[in-house]
Amino acid sequence: MTPRTSSTATLRRRISAFTFSFCALSFTTYAQDNILTGTNTGADRIRIAVADFSALSTDGFKQTFDTVLQNDLVNAGIFDIVSKSLLPQQSPATPQQMQLQQWSSAPVNAAMVAFGSYGVQGGHGVVNGWLFDAKNSQYPQVLAKQYTDEPTENGARQMAHKFADEIILRLGGGIPGIAETKIYYIKQTGSSKEVWAMDYDGANQHAVTHLGTISLSPRISPDGSRLAFSANNKTGWDITMYSFDLNRIVGFPHFGGMNFSPSWSPDGAKLALSSTSRNGYPNILVIDASGGNPRRLTSGQGPDISPTWNRKTGAQIAFVSGRTGLPQIYTMEGDGTNVQRLTDQGYAVSPNWSPNGQFLTFSWRRNYGPGEPGLYDLYLMDIASKQWVQLTHDAGFNDFPCWSPDGRHIVFQSHRTGTDQIFSMLADGTNVKQLTFSGDNSQPDWSWK
Repeated sequence: MTPRTSSTATLRRRISAFTFSFCALSFTTYAQDNILTGTNTGADRIRIAVADFSALSTDGFKQTFDTVLQNDLVNAGIFDIVSKSLLPQQSPATPQQMQLQQWSSAPVNAAMVAFGSYGVQGGHGVVNGWLFDAKNSQYPQVLAKQYTDEPTENGARQMAHKFADEIILRLGGGIPGIAETKIYYIKQTGSSKEVWAMDYDGANQHAVTHLGTISLSPRISPDGSRLAFSANNKTGWDITMYSFDLNRIVGFPHFGGMNFSPSWSPDGAKLALSSTSRNGYPNILVIDASGGNPRRLTSGQGPDISPTWNRKTGAQIAFVSGRTGLPQIYTMEGDGTNVQRLTDQGYAVSPNWSPNGQFLTFSWRRNYGPGEPGLYDLYLMDIASKQWVQLTHDAGFNDFPCWSPDGRHIVFQSHRTGTDQIFSMLADGTNVKQLTFSGDNSQPDWSWK
C-alpha cells in the first residue's frame, strides 16, 4: 500500500509516475503467437486492382483522388493490391468500357476491380466509381456510387475516403472502413500542450484547443460531438469538455483534487476518470456525461488510474492500479464489483479495449528493474484466455495504444525516432506507419466511427 502524504507535490509526482511515464509489465500466463485479430484470421486476402480514374476535366485533383483511394485500400489490411505496373494501359471510365478479361487474367489476375472517373463539373468535384467482380462476366457489378464535394484537394480526399469505405464495407465482412475517421492527440507547442486532430492517415493536422496550458488524455465521445480531456486550469487539474457543435469549451463541474484520464462509456451516457477528490488518492470515479452523479468505484490508496470501458458491452472497466506495488492492469464491473487482476510482475499501463470486447492492448516492459534489459513495447491480451502477443519489438518507448473502430488497427505513441510521435499499425503489429513528424505528439485517441 502507498503511504498517505499531505504533500501535493509528492502526490503529483506519484500520479505522474503512473500516468505520464513510459511503463512496462509481465505476465504469469503463457504467451502465444496465434491470437486471431481482424487482420490475421487465416482468410485469403482479396486481390483487387485499383485503376487510375479517368479525367472528366483538366482541372481538379484527380491525382490526389487516385493516390488516396489506393492508400486507403492498402491501409485496410484485407486486400492484396495489384501493382500499378501490371494494370492494362487503358483504364475504363464507365462500365461500357470495361474489358473484364484484361483484368481477370494474367498478369493482373484480379478478383475485384475499382474504376471510374473524376472531374470538376458545375463548380463541384464529381466522382463516378464502380467496383466489379472480375470473375463474374455475367453480373460483374458489385458497387456503383457517385460523389460530389468541393473542387479542392480536401474534397478529392474526402470522396476517395467515402468510396474506399464503401468498398471495404462490401468486401470486408460488413465492417465499416476507417478512412473517414479521425485521430485526436496532444501536441506540445512551446510550454503548452494542446489537443490536435488529424485524419486517420495523418493528413489535415490542426489544433482543436488554444488554451495555453497543459492538456492531456483527449477522448472523443462515441457520437463525435464532444471531446473530454484533462487540463491544468485555474482550479487545478480538471476534466474539460470541448463541444464540436459549438466549437468551444463548455462548462463542466469541478470535482476538487486532481482529475485525469476521462473515458466514455459506449453509449455516451457516462465518463470514467481517475480523481483524488474523494480521499486524496487517485481512485476511479464514474460520472454522468453532464458531470453529475459522481460514484466512486475504487477506494484504496492505489493509485487507480487510466480507466477504459469495454466498448462492446459497456459493462466492464479496465484500469491500472498500484495497490500491490508496481502498476498492473485490472478489470471490474461498471459498478466497481468483481475486481480481477490481469497482469503480474513487470510494469503495466495504458490499457485500451478492442471494439469487439475480446482484447486489451497496453504498454509492457517485461523485465523491469535496475539493470534489467528491455524496452517499453505494446502487447495484446485475449481477455478470456489471458494469453498475449507482442506487437512492437524493441523500437523505442511505445505507449498509449488505442483501437480503431473497425478493430483492425491500433494507433500509438512511440519515441523510436528520438521524439514522441504518433504511429499506426495493423492489430497484428504489421504495416507500421508514422503519422506525425514534427514537434512532440502523444496520447492518441481514435474516433468511434
